[in-house]
Amino acid sequence: MSQHWMVGIDLGGTKTEVILLDRDSQEHFRARKPTPTGDYRGCVELIATLVGEAEAVAGVSTLPVGVGIPGCVSRLTGRVKNGNSTWLNGQPLATDLQQRLQRPVTLTNDANCLALSEATDGAGQGHDVVLAVILGTGCGAGVSVAGRLLSGPNGVAGEWGHNPLPWTSQCDLERRPCFCGKAGCIETFLSGTGLSLTHRLQWQELMTAWEIADAAERGVAAARQTLATYIPQLARGLASVINVIDPDVIVLGGGLSNVEAIYRELPDYLRAYVFGGECDTPVMPAHFGDSSGVRGAAWLAAR
Repeated sequence: MSQHWMVGIDLGGTKTEVILLDRDSQEHFRARKPTPTGDYRGCVELIATLVGEAEAVAGVSTLPVGVGIPGCVSRLTGRVKNGNSTWLNGQPLATDLQQRLQRPVTLTNDANCLALSEATDGAGQGHDVVLAVILGTGCGAGVSVAGRLLSGPNGVAGEWGHNPLPWTSQCDLERRPCFCGKAGCIETFLSGTGLSLTHRLQWQELMTAWEIADAAERGVAAARQTLATYIPQLARGLASVINVIDPDVIVLGGGLSNVEAIYRELPDYLRAYVFGGECDTPVMPAHFGDSSGVRGAAWLAAR
């Protein structure tokens, strides 16, 4: 029945996705469209269009809507902050969407949506503390405890990507400026763009993260060496979070979560960096892949 349905929106830097989900985890509609990069008003209209398409399938026009964004909403100003889709920063997105859709709209960080999705009915189901990490264009994370998201008074719970990469020289940190205004952030090492930069610094060759991962699988020596640099860096970043919250499970999303070598090689490196030299924390890919975030946005609307 339509009263048990909710609409989720995943507003990404390059694509925006909508889902119509029911409370039994069944999907009734899904669509993706290119994000109008750099066009804030265009993003608001795209979201309204996608919500309308989902509601046409449901046959109603007042369904609850949740939206995952690459950033968060400031409690002080009500405006978006910390977004690597920088044209959203400083904009009253929640207010504008509520006015455009004529109903309450719930917004949160896209990594929070991943955490909520995977904790509810994905790879983290049945675990108390779930750390969900995005390794994509950016590098964020969300934390779910007993099925509820942590957000914090500043809205930045889980934002591991904007701490410096641990156990890294100052010289190496300073070689990687970040959009946030600092240098050496975890995101500048572990995102897809960070992996591409690592390859360029090592080999003076420009390749995308996906090209590097594919070349490594095919046995190309330079690409394999770049991944051999990346996986210990990932371990250092994750170990710093384990040392703080010691989650029951770590779920990886984003394009780099599809690199199979991570799951083979990461556990040994984690033990080398986690305090005490022991680490049996399971690390697994998101059950719902790159569409997990939009499912989490829908679950957000159901709360």
